Amino acid sequence: MSTAGEGLPPLPTLMVVPTGVGCRVGGFAGDALPAARLLAGASGCLITHPNVLNAAALYWSDPRLHYVEGWALNRFAAGDLALAPVRRQRVGLVLDAAVEEPLRLRHLQVAQACGASLGLPIGPVVTTEKPLGVTLARGSSGASWGTIQAVDALLRAGERAVAGGATAVAVVARFPDDPDPGALEAYRHGEGVDGLAGAEAVISHLLSRHLGVPCAHAPALAPLPPDPRVDARAVAEELGHTFLPCVLVGLSRAPDLVPVPLAPNGGGRVLWRADQLGAVVAPAGALGGEAVLACAERGTPLIGVTGNPCLLQVDGAALGLPVIAASSYAEAAGLVLALREGLALETPALRAAPLA
Repeated sequence: MSTAGEGLPPLPTLMVVPTGVGCRVGGFAGDALPAARLLAGASGCLITHPNVLNAAALYWSDPRLHYVEGWALNRFAAGDLALAPVRRQRVGLVLDAAVEEPLRLRHLQVAQACGASLGLPIGPVVTTEKPLGVTLARGSSGASWGTIQAVDALLRAGERAVAGGATAVAVVARFPDDPDPGALEAYRHGEGVDGLAGAEAVISHLLSRHLGVPCAHAPALAPLPPDPRVDARAVAEELGHTFLPCVLVGLSRAPDLVPVPLAPNGGGRVLWRADQLGAVVAPAGALGGEAVLACAERGTPLIGVTGNPCLLQVDGAALGLPVIAASSYAEAAGLVLALREGLALETPALRAAPLA
């Protein structure tokens, strides 16, 4: 029995779900993973960011899913970076000096468990020379963001990890516990915005840009009391002591970041470039991000998922962009598969959504 796309070359596809803007799908704890798995099956090669794939103690390993931090994803889409698939990365672990015992021990045990049970090469483990000083905030739109006081300490710790042999870096910063009880309650019950996501993006962007290697972040938080009403989309974050397992697994096979001017011929390696992308899939109301706009300027087909609303209302009409509307990620996957098969989306039999 044949499967969808069998025998066809992959159609590299970019999936973007903006962080900290309350997306109905992808705005919680790895709840966009089923959509990513479906798009990976339809495309044969899905490039997406940790916000889509991270589910705390849960994760999904699939060679068709490629884990690329948000800053690097933007640079890839702009054509400044190429991505080189690898068999494995050695993941260094940077721990914020503010992480107290026994929370620090729990994170070290995650690293040990990923080494012993999953066979992942982990290390070195580096502690920042001083607390990073993370603060959380909300913008006027309700989107989350944050700041880090000791940027220099973060970057130096990352440098030490790379100097010690790490080819990718996971960072764990101590986040404030419950700074906004009402917002946290709403998020846990499936109605709010992830209050940590904006600050997490700041940390991972800084480190990725400085080091030029795959990076991702996991917040360190005190465990919350059990609540039987926690929404299924958020409950993955309630299952363990840390958010770190998915980050270590994701980074373990994250593609290398290759500056395009330094490797025009790829140095003999397989490289993915932005001009090879066959489609971009993003929430229909959140099309103003750097990666999406860079791809749209290049003429990459843009699929906007109307069934994934968020706080933003930056759609194709507002931007003057041609957008192929999909009511769900299942429909988006069908459109990606049609593109992979070389079918015209305007074909009446496909009943493709009209261009927005």
